[in-house]
Amino acid sequence: MSDSELPISKELFEILRCPQAVQEKDKFGDDPGRLRIVKNSWLVSDDSGLKYPIREGIPVMLIEEGEKWKGTAETDLPVPPPAE
Repeated sequence: MSDSELPISKELFEILRCPQAVQEKDKFGDDPGRLRIVKNSWLVSDDSGLKYPIREGIPVMLIEEGEKWKGTAETDLPVPPPAE
């Protein structure tokens, strides 16, 4: 995915981490909470399983928001993510 296709800036993406995984860093190694972009609208943490929506270019990195979508399969995540 090229930089122009990213839903958020490359610089922001590189520093964002899942707050839940960071809190539990002893479980996840040296760089806990790394995220990947799914459907160009979601940030997913493989460490915690939480899924954070990107709404209008803004990642919603609240643990409570990520937990809402934890049980949703990546293929079933809605695009665009619904408003709160």
